[in-house]
Amino acid sequence: MSEKSSGSGFAFIAGLVVGGAVGALAGLLFAPETGEETRKKLGDKSKELADDFYDKFDDFKESMTDVLEDVKEGAAETFESVKKSTNAMVEDVKAKAK
Repeated sequence: MSEKSSGSGFAFIAGLVVGGAVGALAGLLFAPETGEETRKKLGDKSKELADDFYDKFDDFKESMTDVLEDVKEGAAETFESVKKSTNAMVEDVKAKAK
């Protein structure tokens, strides 16, 4: 995953949620219904948007967890490789010193 796409994931989700909320609110406020019906729809839509946000946030969190695991594995492999190379160089130096 590139740096640009991994850093903009949360911003995209937040923009999607805010845009959806604004659109839903505008649609409800301009609808020709009674106040009680409008308030009920606002409540229902708010719950629906919150549920969608939590689902998308969970997906985002899971993908970031996967990325972090990949980074940890890569770092561990790199560390082991550097450790082996360093040990080999130390052994070469010891052999040349004898």
